[in-house]
Amino acid sequence: NWSLRDETIKYCEQDCITLHQTVKKFNELIYKKWGMNIHKYPTLPSLTLAIFRSNYLEKNVLPKISGTMFNDIKQSYTGGHVDVYKPQGENLHIYDINSLYPYVMKEHYMPIGPIHFFEGDINYLPNLNNFGFYYIKVTAPHNMNNPLLQTKVKTKYGYRTMAPLGTWYDWVFSEEINLYKEYGYKYEIIKGYSFGKKIVYKDFISSLYKIKQSKEKSDPMYLISKLLMNSLYGRMGMDINLSQTLIVNEKELSEYENSSKYTIEDLVKVVDDNYLIVFKNNSTADDDDTTSTQNVNIAHASCITAYARMEMAKYI
Repeated sequence: NWSLRDETIKYCEQDCITLHQTVKKFNELIYKKWGMNIHKYPTLPSLTLAIFRSNYLEKNVLPKISGTMFNDIKQSYTGGHVDVYKPQGENLHIYDINSLYPYVMKEHYMPIGPIHFFEGDINYLPNLNNFGFYYIKVTAPHNMNNPLLQTKVKTKYGYRTMAPLGTWYDWVFSEEINLYKEYGYKYEIIKGYSFGKKIVYKDFISSLYKIKQSKEKSDPMYLISKLLMNSLYGRMGMDINLSQTLIVNEKELSEYENSSKYTIEDLVKVVDDNYLIVFKNNSTADDDDTTSTQNVNIAHASCITAYARMEMAKYI
């Protein structure tokens, strides 16, 4: 008398009960430790940001960045090196850096206000702090086997990240390009943004790492502390120009397709002449009104990944 319908309903009921118990327990642990109600936050990064802001963030440290400044600094934001090698040898040892992003967040200076735009070489502008993001003309050593400085290149398949040789123009984090001078890179500063600097995440990361070290892997707080340590960085790098979704007819669709104001990311025909489109409003990305931004900081996201690449440079 086995019934697929009955078994499916039983499975779904058990799944819902288990999920409810897990979420309830997770909420109890978070509230006990940090006094936060998880039901107010739809994602783990948003919960992590709330914990950080409520318990560890000093006032007036994270400036909101939008418009032209956001678009400029975003060009300096790339991830880790993902080069492919074919190593050979005997008695080899493989190494892994423990929590690289949380480590650099804990140990290094982050950009804070005040922010100043400048033109020319900042080294000849004594009133400005030479810590920030520069638009530069850069030349990599022509004989470098494993180049270090990354850039984004537009291809027919979208943007790709690579570490090229030769000469090009790019936005970079000041500390990264200053380090790469030791490896033969040469650059000329054209313009940029000068920031103040401060160690921002030390207490937050130290607190979570202490929890992780004090718990067995079977303890839920071990995994929770690990997830929270690695979730805040991603939130800082979130795009302020969020995608929008609409159902439109053919006439409306042509207006979106033929306007430079919009970038269509996905398109699905629903029924008859109706289409579901996912798009971005390009004019929003150029809006310098900081009231329209999300709670993000592209400058922090960019320099965190840059600091991580700087740690790896000596090995590469």
